[in-house]
Amino acid sequence: MNPAFSVVFLTTLIGVGQGLFLALYAGELLALIGAIAMPDSRAFFALGSGISLLFLGSGLLASFFHLGHPERAWRAAAMWRTSWLSRECIVLPAFMLAVFAYGATHYFGIGSAAGMAAVVIGAAAVVLCIALFVCTGMIYACIKFLQEWASPLTLVNYILLGSASGFTLATGFAFFSAPVLVRGYGIAAIVLTVAALITRIASLYRNARIKPTSTLQTATGIRHPHIVQKAQGAMGGSFNTRHYFHHKTAQFVRSVKWIFLVLVFPVPVLLLGSGLAGASMLLLAAAFVIQYIGLIAERWFFFAQANHPQNLYYQQIS
Repeated sequence: MNPAFSVVFLTTLIGVGQGLFLALYAGELLALIGAIAMPDSRAFFALGSGISLLFLGSGLLASFFHLGHPERAWRAAAMWRTSWLSRECIVLPAFMLAVFAYGATHYFGIGSAAGMAAVVIGAAAVVLCIALFVCTGMIYACIKFLQEWASPLTLVNYILLGSASGFTLATGFAFFSAPVLVRGYGIAAIVLTVAALITRIASLYRNARIKPTSTLQTATGIRHPHIVQKAQGAMGGSFNTRHYFHHKTAQFVRSVKWIFLVLVFPVPVLLLGSGLAGASMLLLAAAFVIQYIGLIAERWFFFAQANHPQNLYYQQIS
């Protein structure tokens, strides 16, 4: 497939926002049971919710650049009964509204009643967050003829990578606003990153062993045992050659794979570990920045690796 950077940024940005919110709510629960003492919880959770909304809103904005007619974006939600994309279009704004309510409750709330309201709203937001992960992952995992995507690992990787990046951001954010949470967030970010590495390697291993179910005969509908392609019928290219193939060399694609494997996993883990050991805000911030850059490469590779069956026909001479 030809990766659209609007979708690359959509999926990576909302993943960070989701992971950051999960980290915030985990901190809230720890404070609720008395495991930690939050010095200024109202400011921490309100500002953290605002940062989460910033990432979610940026991802939503990026999605509009993928539309041929943005003014008709509302129609994307019309097929919610059968389309995971439509469900995502509904769940994302609902999750953003829940995060806003959660942050606003902390910012304006005073007393125990407001605290319990924030816990209840946060619990609803967690459900929407998980639903959003499922919707986003299933958009791709449900496409059976794209064998590289049609796997439970697609959904698992979306959840783990989004959560890992969010907890990495939360570690740096908590450094100056809630130091008591830094160590817990950092350890969680490392665990999630290592788990994501394991599942991502599993998906790479699986995809490398895929045996295509389509042939030139099934792609063209011509059942003759010997087919020789002379032309595709469009000398200037077509939508098919532009949209369903990335036109990059195999060496370039392999380079992107190794770039994301290094930037998303070992480098952030080393920076997080060093940042926690040396109490360095700079290292913790660098961990998130480098990991997010790596996630952009990872998501590009994810889309580029999917081999549409139509390429058996069009890419023979394009």
